[in-house]
Amino acid sequence: MYITRIAKIVMVACLAVFCLLAVFGNLTDYQSNYLFVKHVMSMDTTYPGNTLMYRAIVSPELWHAAFAGIIAGEAIAGLLFLAGAVRLFQARRAPGAEFNGAKGWAVAGALVAFLVWFLGFMVVAGEWFAMWQSATWNGQSAAFRFYMTALAVLIFVNQPDGDLAQAPAEDAQKET
Repeated sequence: MYITRIAKIVMVACLAVFCLLAVFGNLTDYQSNYLFVKHVMSMDTTYPGNTLMYRAIVSPELWHAAFAGIIAGEAIAGLLFLAGAVRLFQARRAPGAEFNGAKGWAVAGALVAFLVWFLGFMVVAGEWFAMWQSATWNGQSAAFRFYMTALAVLIFVNQPDGDLAQAPAEDAQKET
């Protein structure tokens, strides 16, 4: 169905907007968002006396590097999603095989988004730096929403599309 293809395109475009807005927010409010990275990596708000403190990183250079990596990952995901939405839009009236073949950029965007928000925030920040122990600097719930949304869209987009029964432009011409 044509509406299913449009839904896939819109959802991928929405993920592009989300990722690129995250980049914009991180760049325009760098200090606030940098503080998040600093506190998570320094583990200064985890449980007092926890034995995982040997993992703490207290180097401002490494905090900036990690934050730059987050921003770069978000930007790459956003640009891949944007390219995916454009490519899917270009193939929206194509045969099913061609539309299915146009999904690569969107799949790549979902992979990068998963790496940023699951690997970066849940695994590295959440488990390695014990972010889960912090009442103040804990981004696990937000990260979960982000990567689950990307995965849900990935699952939907990755469902095979068959050939369209009739191209929408042909429908409009026949009605007149």
